[in-house]
Amino acid sequence: MLSITGQQVSFAATSKDTYHQAEACYKKLRHSPKKQKYRENWLLCIEKFKAVYRHNPSGSWAPAGLYMAGVLYEELYGRSFKTSDKENAFKVYDLLIKRYPKSKYRQKAENAKRRKALKKTPKTTSPKVIPEKNDARASVDSIETEIKASSTQDLNTKESDPGKAGNVEIVGLRYWSNPNYTRVVIDADNELSYAHRLLKKDTSINKPQRLYVDLNNSRLGKDIKKHILIDDNLLMDTRAGQFSSNQVRVVVDIKSFKTYKIFSLKNPFRIVIDVWGKDPRPTPSVVITDKKGDKIPAGALAKQLSLGVRRIVIDPGHGGRDYGAPGYLKGVYEKNISLKVARRLANKIRKKLNCEVIMTRNSDRNLSLEERTAIANTKNADLFISIHTNASRDRRAYGIETFFLNLATDNDAILVAARENATSTKNISDLQSILSDLMQNAKINESSRLAGHVQGSLKDHLRKYYSRIKSKGVKQAPFYVLLGAQMPAILIETSFISNSRECKRLVNQKYQDRMCDAIVRGIQAYIRETNPTAFMEVNPIKDSGKYGG
Repeated sequence: MLSITGQQVSFAATSKDTYHQAEACYKKLRHSPKKQKYRENWLLCIEKFKAVYRHNPSGSWAPAGLYMAGVLYEELYGRSFKTSDKENAFKVYDLLIKRYPKSKYRQKAENAKRRKALKKTPKTTSPKVIPEKNDARASVDSIETEIKASSTQDLNTKESDPGKAGNVEIVGLRYWSNPNYTRVVIDADNELSYAHRLLKKDTSINKPQRLYVDLNNSRLGKDIKKHILIDDNLLMDTRAGQFSSNQVRVVVDIKSFKTYKIFSLKNPFRIVIDVWGKDPRPTPSVVITDKKGDKIPAGALAKQLSLGVRRIVIDPGHGGRDYGAPGYLKGVYEKNISLKVARRLANKIRKKLNCEVIMTRNSDRNLSLEERTAIANTKNADLFISIHTNASRDRRAYGIETFFLNLATDNDAILVAARENATSTKNISDLQSILSDLMQNAKINESSRLAGHVQGSLKDHLRKYYSRIKSKGVKQAPFYVLLGAQMPAILIETSFISNSRECKRLVNQKYQDRMCDAIVRGIQAYIRETNPTAFMEVNPIKDSGKYGG
């Protein structure tokens, strides 16, 4: 069993992969004078180094990512002469200095702020790549050496108080909506404290009912869209303004609602506002009959009999710049495996269960965890299934496990949740303290039953074809991607991508196919348990075992 320190080291390894991706981007830029002419190429590499910090701010690679982001801003300023690039370099260095006072990169950042490199230089100046001792563009080898030497210090460095670190910038407002549910997200570039209050409608001054969130020690970003028109059944709009010199206020104008929840997520920090209407679930649609003989179409009847399971949202984990866990085999990553498995699963559900399937992503693109749940809620999904692969520092670890949202019951579950949430075990503990309130509307019992059927089916079905299939059981943990889901929701850790045998299986199409068959059987068994008459008359599925055919 890993300790918290062990988990941090695990994050460092994953952050190392993220850092190497950023370094590869930088190397291509350094060796291409043509690419250096275009600002977006510099900003792309800068963003990749920032992603190292965002991936795990408490990890040992975070200060290295920040430092290199500052270096690139420095070099960009030497070409663009834009004051904003110089200011951004100072901001990044300041953040590094304040958050990582014990890191060796603090001294590098302080030296960078003092050196002449931030003064205007001729545009013809080309960045040197010789890794001298005090060179701002240190080689990846020297950076790795310093990280290893200072890893213990950085792992024990506590996060600074946002209020003392200067004003946090509010960088975005986002929302997802349907007639009965709306999710609004406030994005910030660092952690902050906040307070919220619900105001009554005031007809005397022509003000609707309003919910406002005050963000302490914050400032409004220059590029943020300050007013967003929502105009659904619940909300009119959301707007942000600089309420005082160090406080941003976000206001949500309300038409009507039943309840709302506000909570924060980390890495990066954002505040989520969920608003539900008085009728959280749509009424079942009327079964339409064929004109010839008034026969009921097979698909329509199956959907009616399946206790309302008409629409299933499949969520392939990770994607885009978020690679997920690296595989035992070179070039294999969780994001690609989860997408392939999800596509197969979607096709089988459509064919065997006659359900509509919506994919949160059907390509290699990045989605935030809160966006995935919002898609399931706004599409009125009846089930939500998130597909992932497991990973461990111990490459001997193997097996399959299925999770549903709840307080974590063991350290292993906390470690898995921390990895999939791209956060630390400390943040998981913080989340658990408020989770009981967040789960009041969650389908915990239904999710537990669905997870049980899917896990049992995976174990029984795969053991018919493969040796050493280990069931790690049904677990519960606080996964960001399941927070606020208004339907039975599970997360499947299909196998360990870090294990030699299971990684080879995961890339095999036949294994993916059999695994998806097992998941479909589990879903079918769940439907049969909740409604024994489902599938009896229409489009029967052959049943060769406990979990269906």
